Amino acid sequence: MEELRRRVDREVFDYRQLVDCLRAYSKPRDKIGALMTAGAIVRVKKGLYVFGESWRRHPVNRELLANLIYGPSYISLEYALSHHGMIPERVAAVTSVTSGRPRRFQTPFELFTYRPISLAAYAIGIAQEQSGPDSVLIATPEKALADFICADRRFRPSAPADYAAYLHDDLRIAPERLAKLDLKSLDAIARGYATPRLAMLAAYLREARRRRR
Repeated sequence: MEELRRRVDREVFDYRQLVDCLRAYSKPRDKIGALMTAGAIVRVKKGLYVFGESWRRHPVNRELLANLIYGPSYISLEYALSHHGMIPERVAAVTSVTSGRPRRFQTPFELFTYRPISLAAYAIGIAQEQSGPDSVLIATPEKALADFICADRRFRPSAPADYAAYLHDDLRIAPERLAKLDLKSLDAIARGYATPRLAMLAAYLREARRRRR
């Protein structure tokens, strides 16, 4: 384990790295099983591992795990809205968006969920942020809000004015947070999604800003 810890500098590693470090063993798979039984390493999902608690240099980065467990994907929806301070609630579970199929992964750390969107909508509004020692993909505030609105089938707007109660009362987004959203970015995201929902959202925000002047 000391040699493995010396050669693997990150807390998260894959099966290929693990086997390469254990190539001196005649049966590396058996050794992997023994390390897991001893709690020296923990399998997050097939092919993805982290060091056990006693061997970790840093806490497990759940945001990085979300990116690595299933891809292509980026963190969005409730978690990203909370991360950006858009909603007052603290969201524990990491929620993501993918251009692939919908998936759910129950891991030793938590449940990770992935909601599918079209490739055209997926490609816009992704930022790379530093999360501890790692770099992760996460939705911008504009994209996180757009993803959430398009995923919320309970909300069925028929006019821009319908967003007043939804944004302020249901989601409890502060007016100053909405005022900071980049409307040009939101327009680009709306074109990618090609849905009236986001066009109405942009129209509502523009009208709200005009009234505040």
